[in-house]
Amino acid sequence: MKLLTSLILPLILPLIMFILPMDSFSAEATKQADSDASLRTISEQSGFKKTGRYDEVIRLCDAFQTSYPKQVRCESFGTTPEGRPMMMLIATRTGAFTAQQARQRHIPVVLIQGGIHAGEIDGKDAGFLALRETLQNKAAPGALEKQVFLFVPVFNVDGHERYGAWNRPNQVGPEEMGWRTTAQNLNLNRDYTKAVAPEMQAMLHLVNTWDPLAYIDLHVTDGAKFQHDISIQIDSVFAGDDSFRQASTLFRNNVIADLAAQGSMPLSYYPSFKVYDDPSSGFESCVAPARLSSGYFWLRNRFSMLVETHSWKDYPTRVRITHNTIISILNQIAIHGADWMATVSQADLNATKLAKQPVELNYQVGPESHLVQFQGYAYTREHSDISGGLMTRYDDTRPQVWEVPLRDNCQPSLTVTAPGAGYIVPAAQAAFVGTKLSQHGISYRVLKNTLTDINAQTFRADKTTFSPVSFEGHQALKVEGQWKNEKRRVTAGALFVPIDQPKARLLMALLEPQAADSLLAWGEFNLAFEQKEYMEDYVAEDVARAQLAADPQLAETFKHKLESDPEFAKNPAARLQFFARRHASWDERFNLYPVLRIDTAPQ
Repeated sequence: MKLLTSLILPLILPLIMFILPMDSFSAEATKQADSDASLRTISEQSGFKKTGRYDEVIRLCDAFQTSYPKQVRCESFGTTPEGRPMMMLIATRTGAFTAQQARQRHIPVVLIQGGIHAGEIDGKDAGFLALRETLQNKAAPGALEKQVFLFVPVFNVDGHERYGAWNRPNQVGPEEMGWRTTAQNLNLNRDYTKAVAPEMQAMLHLVNTWDPLAYIDLHVTDGAKFQHDISIQIDSVFAGDDSFRQASTLFRNNVIADLAAQGSMPLSYYPSFKVYDDPSSGFESCVAPARLSSGYFWLRNRFSMLVETHSWKDYPTRVRITHNTIISILNQIAIHGADWMATVSQADLNATKLAKQPVELNYQVGPESHLVQFQGYAYTREHSDISGGLMTRYDDTRPQVWEVPLRDNCQPSLTVTAPGAGYIVPAAQAAFVGTKLSQHGISYRVLKNTLTDINAQTFRADKTTFSPVSFEGHQALKVEGQWKNEKRRVTAGALFVPIDQPKARLLMALLEPQAADSLLAWGEFNLAFEQKEYMEDYVAEDVARAQLAADPQLAETFKHKLESDPEFAKNPAARLQFFARRHASWDERFNLYPVLRIDTAPQ
């Protein structure tokens, strides 16, 4: 009997972990950890009621390396504004503990991060548990022989240490947790393209170094009360290279199937209502903007998975489900990693051939919808004497199926033809733009000679709209206009950024002025759209009369505009500017986007 037990127990123990109720899960995890107390988290010790401070992350990082010296390395990959180290664990049985070794041996790399929003800290505690079980071959047996697992327990380290009991008032546990934003009050999950935060710059350097096949971002969603406990999203299901989309769908669906088999109720879309606080409005699913992790990595031809457990599930439940997700991901990479590496390599190659091809950059969901059976709770919508509006009240003792619309016809809203050769960034903007391109791993070269009268495409804004309020410390800008052929002079020191490179889509997302998260959209070129030189009104009056007298055709054009455009006719400033724009003193660089496109590479 003892022999039979010793043979069977290791096989069924992982299954027991998935089907035991929460108290049993906590007790079983604690029992397993007794054999290696140095690797136990405060979360485990508390029955998954608490989470530890950041000194625990540092301690555990060292402890895992000490306990598993042949399988784990503990490294710091950056320093936060408040001086804390950003820690990462490298776990593998392949012996590839450097990016170069992994690259040379074609070993898949998966990067899993917790705590980008440090109040949503399930990923840290679940990740340490999943890592220990994987190293002990109690979960995902053999997975570490086929991949390198990079684990960043906490991305937003300074936010993690802004610790409090009510930092997440609409979340059940842990008892205390960190804060959403960094010490500089930046939301890291709005920073992937502009890369202002030192933490994001460190992360992008890590990504450029290791080039992970998959980037997994662990969160906890807010919102309504419902039965579903997790959502799994991969935006490259909708966007990017065609073969890459197929692999993304397989990856997402397989993880969802694994979770469903373990008793979860997973979703493939983010469960946020189309109309705030109104369950009957249903949901939308499309491609996130590139400022978010989920909308960024498909531009690099890499998987990005957004994992969102539900805030109204208790902490033991959320940690268990996040743990199950991590194990599923490791298993999927072990099974499909080699094939998926070939897929993304082909996507990289295809991206180098996008010159003069249409490239989809912005997306929006279409009006079409279909009904889904959503596992919710009974609710009422009633007038609130507090807010004066409607409020939703849920009864989570009464499960209810909501038949609601899902809009998931995700279509491109901006498609831009790629330049034939690439982009020219003038010398005046070269330092800033060059830094940003380098942060994203995009190649460019500095022009040593001045180019006179080159054939280029320029973008002049016909209309500019500045955001009325600051967002993430930036005044956003939207422009309307189009690229037009023009002769330009480019001085030495300018940058040439070729389109024929694997990150061509990301390059276009950064430099195309109408891309949703371009550098222009983030307000980085606002000075180009501010008028600096001007003509006094009394001077403009004289200029206007002289122009009208000298050019009968202009007089006719002015008369027609007065008659056909009432807004123009009653706007004195616009009327005078009509003539100022035609004067030699007009600044031809006003509203000129200071980046050019070219179809022939400069020599």
